[in-house]
Amino acid sequence: MPRHDQIAAAARIGMLTRERDTAEASAQALRELARALPLDAATLLTIDPLTGSHVQVAGIGYTAAASQALAGEFIATPWYRNVVRRELPPSISEDAEDAGPRFRHGWFYAERVRPAGFRDGVTGALRHRGRLVGLVHLSTEGADAYDTDARRLLASVSPALAALADPLAHAGDLHGLAEADAASLVTGDGTVLDLPGRDRPRVLREDGGFPALLRAFTGTGGRRLRLLWPAGGDWRRVVLHRHPAGPGLGAEAVLVHETPTELPYGLSPRELEVLTRAATGQTNQAIAQALFLSPRTVHSHVEHLLRKTGCVSRAQATALAVRDGLLRPDPDHLARFVEG
Repeated sequence: MPRHDQIAAAARIGMLTRERDTAEASAQALRELARALPLDAATLLTIDPLTGSHVQVAGIGYTAAASQALAGEFIATPWYRNVVRRELPPSISEDAEDAGPRFRHGWFYAERVRPAGFRDGVTGALRHRGRLVGLVHLSTEGADAYDTDARRLLASVSPALAALADPLAHAGDLHGLAEADAASLVTGDGTVLDLPGRDRPRVLREDGGFPALLRAFTGTGGRRLRLLWPAGGDWRRVVLHRHPAGPGLGAEAVLVHETPTELPYGLSPRELEVLTRAATGQTNQAIAQALFLSPRTVHSHVEHLLRKTGCVSRAQATALAVRDGLLRPDPDHLARFVEG
């Protein structure tokens, strides 16, 4: 039966999944494990969703060489496959019949683990929402340290460790998204990474010129862009956030955040287009030429949108559009709307 201090440590690890700073939370989770289990070193690894490589999120006690071996070489061994298929994390000292190849008798233990001074260790596969997202390794200088109870305790906190290790799990939290909002990460080469528990935005499922807009936003180097976009016969409020690189996601990406909406102020799609072009500084004559309309028609659209928005001037309306993201920009004219 778990001791009181072990139960308390497990509870604290679970609470760490609420933290936005996942790097610090992951490090704290390993420190909590050290209070509950015998360990002299530990590493929490995530799987990069783009490359499939294992990357350390947090670690204590291992040398750089040992950490690199656990992240790189271990996954090519038969013991890695043994870890992944087991519900209860296997340890070096276990002698269960279904344990597969004896880790203590293999080259990785002889060449990487034992020379580092460790005589026992345990490794758990981390799964989040049904996806394998990483590994946790614990090692100790003592022998026979990880009995069945210790391994069960590690298994009990593995879901929380997996939530911390999953590089996609907290992307929405980082940008303050509501739980039900659709969102995905899009990498520089256009790869869409679906976030666990979230729908893929409709604007990413239907072309409609949106990929070109997304590439243009990436090229600006800006931080955020708010806009309105049609998809599936309805309108969507879309926010593009530049998502930083970090453990498990080695390159910057763009978080595409979408919520269904009606066009604000009762604007028509054409009025929104005229307002967007006005916000870029285009004159009525230039807007008329771009949209193949007469200047009189554009003037009428401007009068209508002023009345609907309650603005007294074209300048006030364009300021409102930029402030509230009442825009449907094209790739050639979005740079001035991007927040730095």
